[in-house]
Amino acid sequence: MALADPAGCAKGGEDNNPFPDIIELNVGGQVYITRHPTLVSVPGSLLWDMFTQKNVRSLARDSKGRFFVDRDGFLFRYILDYLRDRQLVLPEHFPERGRLQREAEYFVLPELVKLLAPKLSEQNSLGDDPCQSDPEELSPGGDTARSLASAPPGAVSGAATTEGRRAGFITIGYRGSYTLGRDSQTDAKFRRVARIMVCGKTSLAKEVFGDTLNESRDPDRPPERYTSRYYLKFTFLEQAFDKLADAGFHMVACNSTGTCAFAHEQTDDRIWTSYTEYVLYRE
Repeated sequence: MALADPAGCAKGGEDNNPFPDIIELNVGGQVYITRHPTLVSVPGSLLWDMFTQKNVRSLARDSKGRFFVDRDGFLFRYILDYLRDRQLVLPEHFPERGRLQREAEYFVLPELVKLLAPKLSEQNSLGDDPCQSDPEELSPGGDTARSLASAPPGAVSGAATTEGRRAGFITIGYRGSYTLGRDSQTDAKFRRVARIMVCGKTSLAKEVFGDTLNESRDPDRPPERYTSRYYLKFTFLEQAFDKLADAGFHMVACNSTGTCAFAHEQTDDRIWTSYTEYVLYRE
C-alpha cells in the first residue's frame, strides 16, 4: 500500500505541480517543515532536482510519509536557512564549518560552498572571510598568527602562540582497577583503562580531540552547550595530555577516589577500583 502524503501538507497552487506547497522533510531523523518554493529556490541543486521531478513516488519516505534525506539533520538547518534568504549566518564559535561545507557540496550549492571555504590572498595566506561567525579565522590574534609564520625560530613566546584561542575548562576522567596481594610489597597488577571520559563545552572538546572524540552517546550537541557524555577513542592518558598541552591547556586540579570492590577468600588478593579526574584550563 502506498504511503499517504505527509501529514498537514497543503496542496500546491499549480495543477502541473505534483508536490504540495507545504512539505515535511525527515533529514537524518530531524523533521523540518518548509515551503516547496524554498526547496527549489536554487536551480540545479540536489533539492531542486528532487522536488521538480514529476515522479513523486521515486523519492524516499519515512514511515509517516515524510520525504526522507539521509544526511546530517543538525546541519541541515543551515542549508535551509541559506535557501530562504541566500545568506550564511552561523552561531558564535561554530566548530562544524568543514562538515557544513561538505553538506553544501552534497546538496550542490556552489555559492554556499564558496562562503564556507577560507579565502586565500595573493600571498596564499588566509584572508578575511565574509562569515562573521567563525572564531578561528576572525579571532583577535589572527593577524598576529599570520605574522608569526615569517618570524625566526625561537622568536615567538608561548603566550603569543596561544593568543586568540577561546578560554575554557576541560575535565577528563577515567575509571581503573588493580589487584593487590596480601604482601603490601608485592607489585600491584593493573588492568587497562577502559575509557577516558571528556566533560566540557562541545566546541572546545571537538577542537582539542578532533576525530578521536567519540560523540555517539551525545550526537548533534550544539557547540556552546556543555556535555559530560563524550569519551575518547583511545585509552592512553598521556595521549590525551599531549593533545591538551598542544592546544594550550594546563592542569589546575585533580582528584581521585579508590574503593576495595572484592577480596578473594583464599589468596586475600584485593581488587581495587579507582576513579580519577583531571581539570585543565586554557586562558
